Formats: sequence, structure tokens, C-alpha cells
Amino acid sequence: MGMIQLEYTKEITDTGLSKEQAVVYEVLLKLGESPASAIAKTIPSGTNLSRPLVYKVLEELIGFDLASKTEETGKIAKFTPKHPVAITKVIDEQKERIERTKKQFIATSGKLSSLFNLSVGKPGVQFYEGEDGVWEVLMDSLSATEEILTYADLEAIIKYIPALNAEYSTLREERDVKKRGLVIDSPDARKFLKSYDGKVTNTKLISASDGFSPFQTVVQIYDNKVSYITLTDEYMMGVIVTDLYIANTHKYLFESLWKLSSGEVV
Repeated sequence: MGMIQLEYTKEITDTGLSKEQAVVYEVLLKLGESPASAIAKTIPSGTNLSRPLVYKVLEELIGFDLASKTEETGKIAKFTPKHPVAITKVIDEQKERIERTKKQFIATSGKLSSLFNLSVGKPGVQFYEGEDGVWEVLMDSLSATEEILTYADLEAIIKYIPALNAEYSTLREERDVKKRGLVIDSPDARKFLKSYDGKVTNTKLISASDGFSPFQTVVQIYDNKVSYITLTDEYMMGVIVTDLYIANTHKYLFESLWKLSSGEVV
């Protein structure tokens, strides 16, 4: 059989496969069960696919569950295409990789933003919306080079982002990013704080004013930044302010309230 015409290489590569994988897979689909030598001979010229590379790509396709290999004693191994629906798995894996990469980069983006702000000598304000935005604000604090100081609205955290906060707390503990917080005392707050690692989290429980809860947002103060996260039925939003003087002012206010408060430290 002579060389065949490629028709779907672009569509296949758009799913996340390499061009070489897309070419070999399309050829395999059109040939059906075949030895690698026959597949290599059938691939159109100009693709720069040598026979050794075709063998390598076929093994990669097996790894993607897009092909199978049949080997019998004394006979040449043959490769068989699998149904293209398996490509959806490749797409899903690609999405997962992108999401992981995004989360990993977000943890670094705060440091890069700080470098940028220092280089231009200006403060910065970043605004975020929705659950993804809240996650970005939380992840930025993992870049902290010092203890994070926080006022926490635990009721809102428990109600709106328990899973998000649990993942964030796990990452913070793994990276040994320490935090000291002021939290309104309540049975739910005490129960919630039991899940935290005391080695990286130090919390003081304080009494709420009659009829009014003083913490209606989550505030985190670290390095030269102050972040705010507000969680309500109507919206979720976050803001990161990068300014040394604003951060230092908040640090002073936090330390003053910590000293003045007579609550229990847990």
C-alpha cells in the first residue's frame, strides 16, 4: 500500500497530542492492524518521521490507550488502533495538567508581582471575583516570607469555601507558612480550629461585640501586602493591596489588638 493522505492531523493535535502522534494515529486508523514497518512506509513524505521514531510514537499511543500491540512468538509484532473516543481521556488529562500548572504558578505569581511592583516603585491593587479569584488570593499568601497575620471570618469560610480552605491549609502546612490569627470565639470556631496544625497556626479567640461581628471579611497581612476576601450569598470577591506603608500600618493595628485582647490562644 502506498502513502496515504492525511486529513485530520490538525483536529487530532488540537486535542493535545503531538503532531507526530497525530500522524501515526491517523495512519494506523486508516491501515488497521499493521506491523510498525508497514506504518512507517505508509506515512507521507515530508513528515520527517523515521522508522525508529514511528516505533517510539506507537509506544506512546499505547500509553494513551489509543493503540494496542500484539506479539506472538516467531512473528512480527502488530499494532492495532483503538477507538478515537479514547482521545477524550487525553483532553481531560490535559485539562488537569493545565489546572495543576495554573495553581502552581499562582503560588509563584505573588512573588513575581512583588518584584514588578518593586521595580516600578509603585503600589499595586489586584481585584479578583468568584471562587477562582478567592483561590488566587489565598495562593498569593503562600509566597509570604514572614508570618501571616489574619482576621478571619470563620463563619463565612465554613459556609462558602470549606473545601477550598482545606486545600489551602494543607498546602500552607506542607510549605511551613506560619499564620497568627484573631478569630471570634464560638463553639463552631473551636471545632473548626482543631483541624489546624498548631506548629504553623496560632489563633487567639476573642469575644464578639453585642449584636455585631467585627470580622465580616477575611484579612491577611504579610510582607508588603494586605489581602481581603469577602464571602456572601450575593458575591465572592478578593483584593490584594501591595504597599509597604499600608501593610506596616495593618501590622501595627493587628499587634495592638492581639496585645489588648484577653482571649484564649489555641
